[in-house]
Parts: sequence; C-alpha cells; structure tokens
Amino acid sequence: MKHAVFAISLVFVSILWARGYNDHRGHNLDSLERVVAPWTPDAVDKASEEELVALNRAYRELSQGYNTLNGEKSMFYARKALALSEPRGWNEASADACRYIGQHFWAREQYDSALVYYGKALENLERMAEGAPSPTNPEGYSQKEIDDTRSALYGAIGNLYNMMGDIPRAMEYYTQAGEIFERYGWNESNSILYYNIGETWVDEGDLKEAEKAYIKSMDYAQAAQDSLLVANAQKGLGRVYMERGNNRKAISYLRAANEYYAAHEKEELTWRKETFEYLSEALQNQQKKRMRLLGTLCGALTALAAVGLGLWWSRRSRRKASDSTVPAASAPDVPGPANTPGTSKREKEILDLLAKGYTTPQIAEALSLSPETVKWYRKKLLVKFDAANTAELVLAARKAGEI
Repeated sequence: MKHAVFAISLVFVSILWARGYNDHRGHNLDSLERVVAPWTPDAVDKASEEELVALNRAYRELSQGYNTLNGEKSMFYARKALALSEPRGWNEASADACRYIGQHFWAREQYDSALVYYGKALENLERMAEGAPSPTNPEGYSQKEIDDTRSALYGAIGNLYNMMGDIPRAMEYYTQAGEIFERYGWNESNSILYYNIGETWVDEGDLKEAEKAYIKSMDYAQAAQDSLLVANAQKGLGRVYMERGNNRKAISYLRAANEYYAAHEKEELTWRKETFEYLSEALQNQQKKRMRLLGTLCGALTALAAVGLGLWWSRRSRRKASDSTVPAASAPDVPGPANTPGTSKREKEILDLLAKGYTTPQIAEALSLSPETVKWYRKKLLVKFDAANTAELVLAARKAGEI
C-alpha cells in the first residue's frame, strides 16, 4: 500500500534534539557524499579494514538517507555497500544492504526480486546467529546485533507480504518484529510498526483495529519523544475518524500532523501533501455535514410550519363547516424524498468483486487497475455507504440493490 511505504526498516541514522522531541534529521547527505567521493576502486584496494568498515557504514547511511528522497541514489549506495561487504563476509552489513535493495524492489512492486534479496539477507542473518565473526569482533555478533538485524528484516518482509495481500503472513512477521522491539525498549521502531499495522487495517476496511494500532503507535512515539512519529500517528488517527464521519476529531489530528510536516516541508513533502488532502476532504465533509444539518433543520421547520398551517386550516375549515355545514377538505399527504447512494459502473465492479471475497491486489489484477486506485475506490465506497468495514459495505450495498 502507499501507506505501508513507511517501512519498518527505516531506522534513521541519527537524532536531532528539538523542543523536547527527537527529529531524525541528523545527517547531512551532501557532506556524506563528499566523504565517500574520493574512494575510487584503487583507493579501496589499498584501504585498511577499519577504513573499509567506515566506508561501508557511510554507504549504508547514504542509502537510508536517500530512501524517501531519491530512490535511484538510495539503490546505488546500497549496492556499493553490498559490493564491499559481501566478498569480505561482513554478514550484518550484507544483510542490511540486501534489505535496502529488497525494499526498493518492493516499492516498485517487483516482489519476486524483493524476495530474492530478503532471502539473501536471511542467509546472512543465519550466519550471524551461528557465530560468524564480524569485522569489529572476531568472537562473533552480539545477541543485540542479531536481534536488531532480525527485527528490521522481519518488518520489511511483513511489508512485502502486506503488499502482496497476504495479511495473516504479514502480521506474523510484524508480531515477531514487535516482540524484539519490546524486548529492547525500541519505542521508535514499535511506533513505526504499529503505524504500518494501522495503515493495513484501514486499507482492509477494519477501522476498529486500525484505531487501536494508531493509538499504540502514538503511545510509542510519545514514549520515544519523536515528533515525526507523533505526526504520523496523528495522521493515521485523522484518517480513521474521517472515514467514520467524525470530522471534528479528524480535523484536530490532521491539523496537528500538518503543522509538523509544514515545518519540515522539504523532507516531508509527500506526507504533507497526503495529510493536506485528508484535511481538505475532512473540512469538505464537515461543511457538507453542516449543510445537511442545516437542510434538515430547514426541512423540520418547514414541516412544522406546514403542520401548523394544516392545523390552522383544519380549524378554520371546521369553523366554516359548523357555519355552512360544508365538510372541510383534508390536507394531502407529502411523500418523503428517496435516499440511495448510487454508484458508478467502476464502483459496481469493485463492489461485485468485494462481495466475492476478492482482496485489493486481486481486484486490481481483475480490473487492470493499480492497487492504490482500488484502495481509493474502497475508501470512497466505505464513506458513501457509511460502512465501517468491508463486510458492512457489502451488506449495505446489497440492501441498496447495488450488488
């Protein structure tokens, strides 16, 4: 999912303290690029192992730093890191590099290629667990280093199965990653994990589970005092309440998230745009709701006025009848307006497939659409039929005669 792109494995490389909250913006990527630029193949051949370890770390930090800013650069530096670590048997570094490359294939929806590199990362992880020496410790990797690599990899693999539509398997990997995060008190990572889980349940139409996941994400983000992760959880909760029709609560959360993204517009342009779109929709929904309430109130007042007029006319007629013995005419009944949602041809196609139990990826394949387009239609249909999840949507559509 577009929203699952916030991968578990994005553990940032440094911390910047600002007004009580951490902000993952410590590295200057231009400076790092200047550091690695002089390392030609000849220079690498002549370098000491200590220098190569530092260079490999710089390549991986550059790959992380460019992950959401420039995918091509991120892939380039991940491959540079792997070219250094793999022939030297540096298992932790190789597992990281393979995971970064796998994430890029995952983001491009090249799932088979992503699985290949995740498999290579798992092989390096197993060698670490079996006691292979590390470049900085001949006695092998510590349990914490193994768990760190394992948790990040499990999160990435969970994201892959998530995008492939295998939600139960994705949750298995998420759960294993979360257990490791909890063990070491890695609140930032658990906040990212539960944000991903929340996004998954929103896309699956289960707003109750999504709300619980986003609240957990918020709790971990606040425990970590990380303002970026707080903003992400706020955005997620805003989406949930908007989908439920609680626009006032949605606007409160979305405005808080947008305030953070606006202060970091260069780094968070995509998320700010997404949040702004949600906020605009919530504001429009609130305006429409107010107009509907106003219309209902006007209708009620009109009805009361009609009833009052009818009573007055009835009494007047009875008085006339008593005077002239002419029976009074009764007031005509006024039929109420119909209220059916109405769906487009494309929405009917998606509703029919949902009723057959199709998942988002299966619908996308059947209708030759992207998964993101199908998810967009699903969200609109949930709002249109005032449904909290897919089951309620299908039931409401059937009652309305749309299926």
